[in-house]
Parts: sequence; structure tokens; C-alpha cells
Amino acid sequence: MPDIPIPCLALVTDRTLCEPDSLVGQVRRALTGGVDLVQLREKELPGGELLTLARELRDLTRGKALLLVNDRVDVALACGADGVQLGEDGLPPAEARRLLGPGLLIGRSVHSVEGAVQAQADGADFLVLGTVFPSPSHPTGRATGPDLVAGVRHAVGLPILGIGGITARNIAGVMAAGAQGAAVISAIIGTPDPARAASELREAMVAAWTSRESPPGLSARGHGPPTLP
Repeated sequence: MPDIPIPCLALVTDRTLCEPDSLVGQVRRALTGGVDLVQLREKELPGGELLTLARELRDLTRGKALLLVNDRVDVALACGADGVQLGEDGLPPAEARRLLGPGLLIGRSVHSVEGAVQAQADGADFLVLGTVFPSPSHPTGRATGPDLVAGVRHAVGLPILGIGGITARNIAGVMAAGAQGAAVISAIIGTPDPARAASELREAMVAAWTSRESPPGLSARGHGPPTLP
């Protein structure tokens, strides 16, 4: 199973934030800025178009970043992705594991301490937790602030990526609360210069992580409580 780089900057795709035919180019530029993980999340695409896009992104990310497909286990397997990202109300991680086998990552999106605890019990490898700050991508989501990150950090032993309104200006607070990284959408995809946006986010994230003096070696493989600052 691949490891999630820690700290991790994840990019979640959204074709509505750019010209539909420019998404691949936006992702390419974001990779040059230091994105570690790309989550393909295009729920409105038919299966065939989604698979075509997934294969393009697999070619882009191979050897550079992890590729996860949102919810679609079949597409993840068909394109050779590194795993799947499951919604909180989506396929249970245990069922996804049965289909994927032991070699691929399973992320779970959660919005509460209880959801995080359940995701860990169900076999998720890492969590995407939000909504942390008000987000243009999810305007109806209730922003919890970094306090939720801190609560989940003390309840589970899985890597946590905060999501929701995270930018280079506020990512330090998310990391200080106990996250191992962040997943962003509009802060990269919705900008005219994804490479620069990703680079600024990565620089701020790494600086915040370094200031925590975290021990090396945390990965998504370990499901026991890691020793974290």
C-alpha cells in the first residue's frame, strides 16, 4: 500500500472552477507547485468520461503524486489509481477494502468526532475532515474551525487532512490543531496560477509542520495511535 506523504497537500478537482477542458492543465501546473495527492471528484461525469479523465490524471501523477478517485471503486481499479476517497454516506470502507484488496488506500470524508471514530473502526486509512473554514466550494457546509481537528486528533490515530476554506494564510492553524495536511479545491483549481498557489500552500504547510517538531515516519499504514505533537 502506498504511504501518504506527511505533511500532505491534496488537491480535489472541480471542473466548474475552470474551463472544463483545462482541468488537466490546471492539475499539471498544480503538481509543479508541490501537490502530493490528487483526488478526482467529478460526480456529474458519466462513467466512461470519468474513466478517460482518470487515466489522463494517472498519466500526469505517476511518479509525482498519489491519485485517488472519489467514491468510484470501479474507476479507481480501471485507471490504476492509488485508492479511493469515500464520502461519509458512501460505500463503507470495509466493503471498499473487499473490492480493492490490501494494496490501495481508502480515505474517508468525515464531519465529526463520531464519524472519525467510526471510519477508523471500519478500516479507513486516513480522514479528510471538514468543513474547517467557510468554503466557496461548499457554501452550505457548517464551518467548525480548527477545534474539530483537535477533537478528532485526540480521538483517532489516523492521518487527518483538513478541508474547507483552507489557504496559505490559515493553514498554520489547521496544522497546529493536529492535522497532517490539507485538501483544497478552489485555493488551487480556482486560481489563475495553480503552480504558485500550490507552492505557497506547501511552503506554509511545511513551515507549520516543522514548527510542531513532529517525529518522522507517520504514514497511513499504521492504524494505531501515532505519537504526534
